[in-house]
Amino acid sequence: MPAPLSVETIRDAPKVLLHDHLDGGLRPGTVVELADAIGYTALPTRDPGELAGWFLGAAHSGSLERYLETFGHTVAVMQTPEALARVAAECAEDLAADGVVYAEVRFAPELHVEQGLDLDEVVLAVLDGFRTGTARAAAAGRTIRIGCLLTAMRHAARSREIAELAVRYRDVGVVGFDIAGAEKGFPPTRHLDAFEYVRQQNAHVTIHAGEAFGLPSIWEAIQWCGADRLGHGVRIVDDIAVDADGTVKLGLLAAYVRDTRIPLEMCPTSNVHTGAARSLAEHPIGLLTKLRFRVTVNTDNRLMSGCSMTSEMAALVDTFGYGWADLRWFTVNAMKSAFIGFDERLALINDVIKPAYAALVR
Repeated sequence: MPAPLSVETIRDAPKVLLHDHLDGGLRPGTVVELADAIGYTALPTRDPGELAGWFLGAAHSGSLERYLETFGHTVAVMQTPEALARVAAECAEDLAADGVVYAEVRFAPELHVEQGLDLDEVVLAVLDGFRTGTARAAAAGRTIRIGCLLTAMRHAARSREIAELAVRYRDVGVVGFDIAGAEKGFPPTRHLDAFEYVRQQNAHVTIHAGEAFGLPSIWEAIQWCGADRLGHGVRIVDDIAVDADGTVKLGLLAAYVRDTRIPLEMCPTSNVHTGAARSLAEHPIGLLTKLRFRVTVNTDNRLMSGCSMTSEMAALVDTFGYGWADLRWFTVNAMKSAFIGFDERLALINDVIKPAYAALVR
């Protein structure tokens, strides 16, 4: 008999996470302690429980811009090597405890230089923290591998520097390059030199696109910037027509995304919070999964959205009636789409993910 689908069994199942922001996943207690250590007094409350509620309430506004404002507090307390390493270590431990066996966690180095660190020092501190957290997780009986994505802010002008940084550290834990921030008014083509450099260096690119802005953002990300994956990509649904009789017609861009298996880093809870989807039931992930796009499930910002990979999977089960086969499909999709070597991806799929799910459905 298949194992029952519950929060507990989903937590124990292996999961793969491709879209998770380091500065969006701090423990509330850590935010308070780091703020106290540097004399940061702008937190709305020093009670960890109340602070968690504040972040969730502020993020659940229906506005991406309002959502992004909450990061002012987390970034403010992540300005020293010690703070960065602690946050990264706790991130690794928390993800491992949630059953994540592989994760790519992203952050923007340029946001962590306000107290004098240079970009290299920021990256080295985070990588050190991931190593520490991974070792602690292993000691607790949970194996996780973490790759790091370096993000440039799309409204700033340091993308080429960040791209070079991503290439410089790709042999010690950095697996790709990303841009993030408000989409409207800041198209990815503003950073063509960065994307061209990354591609010339045979490195990987994922781009936040199609979250708060529509098809032009997705088209530019793919056809001009060479994105290997789309961060969110929910607005690809705007290029899909469903007739009254259920007949589905894909536009040229949607067909291209599906045909070429471009992975969609979908973050259901976060997308509802930012207004990219009106509700989980109306989230495009349902249609895109049915049409067999390369859909993956992700957290985006665990603190701001009060979520985990387990809660995301459980919510999809409750909303769409998915079973173990669907959760395995999401997980294998994500592992196939990871920015590590083919042999490494295949080993995790065949040696870890498939055997674990096979045991769950017996």
